[in-house]
Amino acid sequence: MTAVEHPARDGTNGPAGPPARIPFPVVDEVARHCLQEEEPETVHIEVHLPGRLDPDRLRGAFAGALHRHPRILMREAARPWYGRRYEWELTPEADVEAVLFPAPDRDALKHARGRALRDAPPLSAAPPIRLEVVRDPEADGTVLFLTINHTALDGPACLRVLATAAELYGGRDNSPAAPPTRTTAEVPRAPDTPSTWAPPARVARGTPEPPQHHGNGMLVTELAVPRRPKGSPYTVNDQLMAATALMIAHWNREHGARPRPLRITMPVDDRPRGTDMPIGNGTRLVEVPFAPEELDPSDMAALLRRTADRTRALKAQPRPQLGHGASLLTAPVVPVAWRAAVTRGLRRAVGPWTSTTLLSNIGRVPYALDFGEEAGRAYAVWFSAPARMPRGLTVTTAATAGRLHVALRWSRSLLSHGDGSHLRDLFEHYLHATEHTTEDATDSRPGSTP
Repeated sequence: MTAVEHPARDGTNGPAGPPARIPFPVVDEVARHCLQEEEPETVHIEVHLPGRLDPDRLRGAFAGALHRHPRILMREAARPWYGRRYEWELTPEADVEAVLFPAPDRDALKHARGRALRDAPPLSAAPPIRLEVVRDPEADGTVLFLTINHTALDGPACLRVLATAAELYGGRDNSPAAPPTRTTAEVPRAPDTPSTWAPPARVARGTPEPPQHHGNGMLVTELAVPRRPKGSPYTVNDQLMAATALMIAHWNREHGARPRPLRITMPVDDRPRGTDMPIGNGTRLVEVPFAPEELDPSDMAALLRRTADRTRALKAQPRPQLGHGASLLTAPVVPVAWRAAVTRGLRRAVGPWTSTTLLSNIGRVPYALDFGEEAGRAYAVWFSAPARMPRGLTVTTAATAGRLHVALRWSRSLLSHGDGSHLRDLFEHYLHATEHTTEDATDSRPGSTP
């Protein structure tokens, strides 16, 4: 039984019983095996509000949300060296204060983003998340920084908890909006794709930062949601996928890398968004491949159709979250410490076959995140996913209030902030180019003249 299948529990076996325990699901165990202090596995969520929040009311509302979603009140249980499983221990109350109010300063947002990438909440204390409340000196509002230890939870699950906290704080309905209506059509057979046996392209090395500056860097930006013709066979997600592939192909050409197939990991989340949403790591990962010759921005219509066919076919295929091999790796037949050593060694061995990058599109944020009259409703929400090597770069997108919020996150051993700025410009250019097809008679290459 996986974490997302486990029913909600209150963390006890009765008034005097010991805390309940849940074996780590496959995703959690693999992540736990591969933890690194140099590049922590954190998910960052950044929510911008126009007004102010009362500290005591917010702490009370967040505590209430944790109890409404008790699966988040957990910590890693102690175990003997010969134990065959990692286990989560469900707790009736939080071990630590999860809501923090850092002292205000001029660079508060920059410092909070740095902490979200650098300081993972420990697994040894419940809950494995941290909510920092920061004053925005420019907008005279409030920014919520939710930092998540990705070994335990993912972004959509924690956003569900934050939506519950908003409802308890402001007294307003934060139920999820209905998902967008999709035209029902027969799922296509995936077109011919590049071989998955060949190692995919890597993101070319830019100007990495000095060794003492380890960890991840990040850049956030706000763009217009790309337009697409009514009834088009592709989605905004397909436009984002095509823009990401073209961005990396362009970057690699600039840096003299030999053309090779790209593979882009895409999380797929089929969970409901209501209060019954399973809390944990609930996405499954699929990989969308592109051959070098397919990444032709002058024939954008063909690229978007091909991308749409592949993503629809991949989403429709039933598949374990990390594939079939991960289930064998986590079978509890030997001590978990032995499996950890095997998993870490295998991760290093298959590093050259790791996908080129990850694109995580949250889509339209389904909750209003309305904290009431004084604090207001969220007008911007950013997410970022870990960017450990050998991938070294992730792109995470979400749409709020009619705008697209994009976070580029990279390993500092691969890229610098200047590199991230250039990649952002390339992404924006190619995303805009997806709004135009061959029929527009527009050359979509950077620097070209229509």
